[in-house]
Amino acid sequence: MVNKILILSVTVGTGHMRTAQALQKAAGDLCPGLEVTILDTFRYASPFVEKFVLGTYMQMLKISPAVYGFLYRQAERGQPLSGRGKFEFNRVMNMLAAPRLVKYIQSYQPDVIVCTHPFPLGIISFMKNKGLFTGPVFATITDFTIHSFWVFPEVDYYLVGAEQLIEQCEEFGLCREQVHFTGIPIDPAFSLPVNKKEQRARLGLEPDLPAVLITGGGLGMGGLEEAVLALGGPAANCQLMVVTGTNTLLKDRLEKNLQAFSSRVKVFGYVDNIHELMAAADLMVGKAGGLSCAEAMAAGLPVFVLDPLPGQEERNAEFLVSMEAGVRVKEQELADQVRAYLAQSSRFQAMARAAAALGRPRAAFDAVNIMVNDREASQVKCSES
Repeated sequence: MVNKILILSVTVGTGHMRTAQALQKAAGDLCPGLEVTILDTFRYASPFVEKFVLGTYMQMLKISPAVYGFLYRQAERGQPLSGRGKFEFNRVMNMLAAPRLVKYIQSYQPDVIVCTHPFPLGIISFMKNKGLFTGPVFATITDFTIHSFWVFPEVDYYLVGAEQLIEQCEEFGLCREQVHFTGIPIDPAFSLPVNKKEQRARLGLEPDLPAVLITGGGLGMGGLEEAVLALGGPAANCQLMVVTGTNTLLKDRLEKNLQAFSSRVKVFGYVDNIHELMAAADLMVGKAGGLSCAEAMAAGLPVFVLDPLPGQEERNAEFLVSMEAGVRVKEQELADQVRAYLAQSSRFQAMARAAAALGRPRAAFDAVNIMVNDREASQVKCSES
């Protein structure tokens, strides 16, 4: 019987932690007696690792994204860093972070461990290999691609964001029975019905004017300001919702210049109601983070990916384009592209239908059900929400 689930995540960006929170929320709805704890792994186990590894990662994305993209590709399947480099990285992680994490897990005694980031997954795989944890381990992959850093023989189950990724998992040598297509777990609020016009009224938007959501993820990265400038003119014929995340400087700058825009522009900082903003929108412009893409598809929003970062964002963008649920655009082409799609309703509606067909608004519920109803993990049966 599953009584306790431990979710290990990492605060890098916001997507991995929000996936963890979505699982926790879904578990509370499905199984009220189930104890679900989220641990910010490096913050707890090794502040040095958090500061050095994650700090280096974020600086590389900001200053040298091309270098990060090169390293990411070199660590993909069959590339030089996918074997020995991965082994050495995880060896150092285990040396620095495993001792305190082992003590925590032995004290907490979870029945199931779930990882929403690959770094703690390497540590848990080490523990399972040494017999320090014997329960099921789940990897919840938070992008629309599979990377070698997620793959360990000690992991029991993989939860993936799209059916097409099952084949990628098999190419890594995983058994099909290990892989479950649930969708990337997102806030269960996405599974609730909404009325677009009512939602627009609550947000103070025009009921019949096309609404574009511009977002740079939780950190407000990417060409947000450029996108607002491109779409804020009179020719765009749309209204804008801009989510700047934790980027308060950008929020302040945009709010001070609202009068310069011909279009109606509403600026938000970090939000916990992104499902409501997406319900009011017709399309999304921004980054290709895995969670953001999953949320957009759950809301049936086509995604206009603006200059994705090298690495997983590029892979997510490739997935969206291949499934005709999004397009990649350059900054200088953004306004023309958006106008063209909004003007050609059949073309735009086809992309919206493709996005909705890929959407998995109940992904978090499906993931929790697999965790607690697996015959090796539990005999508990949860009710449908």
